[in-house]
Amino acid sequence: MLRSLVGSEMCIRDRFWEGWMAEQAELGMEDLTEERVDIIETQRAKRQKEDADGEKRVVEERSIFHGDQETDYQGRTFMAPPSELHPTQHKCFLPKQLIHTWTGHTKGVTAIRFFPQYGHLLLSASMDSKVKIWDVYNDRRCLRTYMGHTNAVRDVCFTNDGRHFLSCGYDRQIKRWDTETGQCIGAYTNRKIPYCVKYHPDENKQHSFVAGCSNKQIVAFDTRSGKMTQRYDAHLGGVNTVTFVDNNKRFVSTSDDKKIYIWEWGLPVVMKHISEPEMHSMPYVCLSPDKKVFVGQSMNNEIHVYAARDKFSQIRKKMFRGHMNAGYACGLDMSADGKYVISGDGDGRAFIWDWKSCKLYKQIKAHDKVCIDVKWHPIEPSRVATCSWDGTIKYWD
Repeated sequence: MLRSLVGSEMCIRDRFWEGWMAEQAELGMEDLTEERVDIIETQRAKRQKEDADGEKRVVEERSIFHGDQETDYQGRTFMAPPSELHPTQHKCFLPKQLIHTWTGHTKGVTAIRFFPQYGHLLLSASMDSKVKIWDVYNDRRCLRTYMGHTNAVRDVCFTNDGRHFLSCGYDRQIKRWDTETGQCIGAYTNRKIPYCVKYHPDENKQHSFVAGCSNKQIVAFDTRSGKMTQRYDAHLGGVNTVTFVDNNKRFVSTSDDKKIYIWEWGLPVVMKHISEPEMHSMPYVCLSPDKKVFVGQSMNNEIHVYAARDKFSQIRKKMFRGHMNAGYACGLDMSADGKYVISGDGDGRAFIWDWKSCKLYKQIKAHDKVCIDVKWHPIEPSRVATCSWDGTIKYWD
């Protein structure tokens, strides 16, 4: 009896919706109210304007060199590292004081990256749509400004040798630059906002890079052909980070959907799926120097640690607390010897924990606004760079 009542109710509902949809299909613009017509016309004009803006926003890329001469008396450019710098294993110490402040960006700085291996240059991306490269060792001035985006720049990434780098911005463009000459040598887009970009770390795959996008997908491009080569589609929210693990055969992605996916490189199928009811989204992930674990900035004011091989399970004994990062995609990093973990904070502070005991060692009042990214120098034992939405980059020792 109950089943027949439910069935008849569903039939009545289906008939009603069928009739309503038929009526709506027959309606023309002349049958709508003036108010409704205005709304439709406004939305249509807005869509057309957005499409036109997307087409015409392909700007001329240029760069400005800020030094006196591009080469020194020996013919070396600013790319050549100082002769006293040698990448070696070393013990790290806590920074104690501010030694320099870089100012030059007119809006907040969103990301900073040290030059690979040597760290004698510092690349910064900003909301003023510019990317700048700064000298870290000599007179510490801005060496070159790269201009090619029409909106805020979200992320930057160097190749292994530092000769090229990628920048991605809210203008939906990914640009590939020559670090030394400032020439833009590639532009890529899938018409969605790229939140992060990452080169494949293998030397023989430096022509490939991936971008995590706002449309829940991770897309891979080949710089030789300029075409998209793969699309990884499984997340239910915008993709925030991509991190290569397990000898670069796999990569980890985190998203606004509060899940962590592990993918096999080249195969668009999720290999491992990490999702717990108590998990929060992770807007920033960092691989440890020994590449055995990765640390993730969780949106519940904690830093979680996961194994970077085999089961990729969470190491629940290790958790870092004390900072306030909820609501902000604050960056984090580890010292070159793996002894310390450093993170930014929503109140402009930088926090440093001991890796072994998870004890909070030090907090530095670094900035007036959000400390959005932190990086430990790859060679100098106690030097740290921090950047903020107040437009400054600070260097600590």
